[in-house]
Amino acid sequence: MTQQIQEPELSGVRNFRDVGGMPTSDGRRVRTGRLFRSGHLAHATETDTEFLGSLGLHTVFDFRNGADHALEGPDVELPGVRNVNIPLSDPADGREFWKMVRDGDLDQLRSVLGDGKAAARMANSYRGMIKNRTAEHSRVLHALAEDSVPALMHCAAGKDRAGLSIAVTLLALRVEREAIVADYLESNAPHRRYRVRRSDESAEARSPEVMELLAPLFDARAEYLLAAFDTIDEIWGGVDAYLSQGLGLAPETQDRLRERLLD
Repeated sequence: MTQQIQEPELSGVRNFRDVGGMPTSDGRRVRTGRLFRSGHLAHATETDTEFLGSLGLHTVFDFRNGADHALEGPDVELPGVRNVNIPLSDPADGREFWKMVRDGDLDQLRSVLGDGKAAARMANSYRGMIKNRTAEHSRVLHALAEDSVPALMHCAAGKDRAGLSIAVTLLALRVEREAIVADYLESNAPHRRYRVRRSDESAEARSPEVMELLAPLFDARAEYLLAAFDTIDEIWGGVDAYLSQGLGLAPETQDRLRERLLD
């Protein structure tokens, strides 16, 4: 574990954690109580909401899209907290795709997800979010540098869109890639994982083969995040150029971001 604080038990919010305590390449650490990540807050219980309200959050960044909101509902309201919705592409984007995940029979799942197709879809989506979502990630980092901390970033499961946005933020803070990957993989812990939803809960609909075909969509796999890092290197030649050219972060903005989030 990279975290240095005790993790709360939330019953209606999955995959919550403080990324504080992570070391940077220049000997500093991410400050605890400043940057959090989780799955959606739509099902937060009263106790969950009370805890989240105690964090002193300034901003909640919600990376879900309209289909997510239709499926899960809006986040609970946290008094005095600014909610910013910045839709990012779901790796399993599209109502029809999720309908297939929930309702598709074995032959459909084999056709769409088998033979490595599901994992390739995930890796490609991470590449796409790096290449095509520079404006969104720039907006988040500029907000954090200005006034938006403490902040919580979330999507549906807190794994892909939030995971990548957290990774981009940690890169800007000069956290080593290996540590970022280790934090990302924490989303695989049983109590964190997004529950696989199937309309038919019969044994056949959730057979070992079905669950194996669906697994790449719900796993946090290092290869996905590494595909994002490779894209940064291929397009911009490294993190420094990605931050300055891709995300438009001036040196003074990067310094301000680090001062807000690092010890």
